[in-house]
Amino acid sequence: MDKFEHINELLPFYEQLLTERQREIVKYYYYEDLSLSEISEILQISRNAVYDTLKKVEKSLEEYEIKLKLSADYQQRMRLYQQLKNSSDAEVNRIADELIKMED
Repeated sequence: MDKFEHINELLPFYEQLLTERQREIVKYYYYEDLSLSEISEILQISRNAVYDTLKKVEKSLEEYEIKLKLSADYQQRMRLYQQLKNSSDAEVNRIADELIKMED
């Protein structure tokens, strides 16, 4: 997975922990696919300020994931849910127990 995809995966979990300005820049860059120059023109700030903010956001998102593991836990649950959909009754019970433990 490339960095862009990875950050897009983390954003739904941690976006609300960012400042309003960081969220605004992230929205333009990751959701609207604007360039650094386009964002700097819209927000009337330097291209370097946009770049620095994005780097800070990426670092923050990584740190949040290391500490909180919300995305990793979600991915694990999704894998287990998929197994549930494709498994026998005995296997369903085992996977269900594992899911319950994860949710505690």
